[in-house]
Amino acid sequence: MADTTQSEVIHDDTRAKRNVLVLVLAQALLGAQMPMIFVVGGLAGLMISPNPALATIPISLIVFGSMTTAPWLSALMQRHGRTIGFYVGAIAGAIGAAVSAYGLWIDSFPVFLAGSYVTGIYMSAQGFYRFAATDTASDTYKPKAISYVMAGGLLSAFIGPQLVKATAEATVIPFLGTYAAVVVVNLVGALLFTFLDLPKAEPAAADAPRGRNRLELLKDPKIVVSMICAAVSYALMNLMMTSTPLAVVGCGFTTGNAADVVSAHVIAMFAPSFFTGHLIARFGAAKIVATGLVLLALAGGVALTGVELYQFFAALILLGLGWNFGFIGATAMLTQAHKPEERGAVQGMNDFVVFGCVTIASLSSGVLMHSGGEDVVAGWTSVNLAMAPFLVLAGAALIYLALKPEPRPV
Repeated sequence: MADTTQSEVIHDDTRAKRNVLVLVLAQALLGAQMPMIFVVGGLAGLMISPNPALATIPISLIVFGSMTTAPWLSALMQRHGRTIGFYVGAIAGAIGAAVSAYGLWIDSFPVFLAGSYVTGIYMSAQGFYRFAATDTASDTYKPKAISYVMAGGLLSAFIGPQLVKATAEATVIPFLGTYAAVVVVNLVGALLFTFLDLPKAEPAAADAPRGRNRLELLKDPKIVVSMICAAVSYALMNLMMTSTPLAVVGCGFTTGNAADVVSAHVIAMFAPSFFTGHLIARFGAAKIVATGLVLLALAGGVALTGVELYQFFAALILLGLGWNFGFIGATAMLTQAHKPEERGAVQGMNDFVVFGCVTIASLSSGVLMHSGGEDVVAGWTSVNLAMAPFLVLAGAALIYLALKPEPRPV
């Protein structure tokens, strides 16, 4: 469908609801590749890496690819529209999975890593689905639009792990079939974007408002606190989830058990999204973010109580709930803190910071898991203890924002 211009006045949310539906389906189908890759990425890395401590590097490179892609992808969408960026993401997802599959085929860890980096371009594009949902939405519908799109991940929680179970051992080389399935998911899912009706980028008029530059944006406490809370919520979720398949399998359970734990986690990540937007509208984004941080702390606490299968399930479910409230709440805070003309700069900068922190967390996850040598339990304990200082940082940032007086109108 042809794009319309950004200057149109939003009279109702009919158009926004149509776009939300398309983005929900994209989050469900295309988003299924992320739990697939997070389940098998570390296990495949362990299979072909020269050192077990490098097993999580493939997942780290996906996140690093997302971090380094976010600024230019955001700028591309600001100039040419969201749809172009989403097509780029899906194509990159297919190419990345194909390269990773080839790396497994020839038993080359460097080639496998190259495919992982390209997959990060898709991950970056997926991160903008939540922002695209607000482009045609009224102010009152924006938190709900973000929440509904994130809820599409609930279906991906079923689709992804089930595809892993069907494909992980379907080929002579383990996990090769999984990456082939990811290629198909991207090619089919890209067709959904033909149904989007998003604003078409317009050349800025000479007298159009330019908005604040990046330095000025970073002086806005609400923007900075939103970014800190989003980064901490996402990074800690990734820190723990990246190590989970290694911990589950290392404690004597099966790859299928690991897939089930990740599936429960992803369900917990996205199921609350049906009402998170309503909670934000009622109680305010800051309170929802605070709730998310408490749930993340509980996840780490439960994980420290033991390594039975039910404890993995309980910890990862709490982790998913904490991510949902923390990350969606922080995203809603961010959308309330900038003007439309600042969208590209703010969103690109936000995702650069968020996925930069997630990259560090993912790299740290593998190191922490092997900090105890062959002792998987000791490594898992290190992963969960590492969450504490960052939760304190995010909590302190929220308290600072709550205590800071609102600026008086000029």
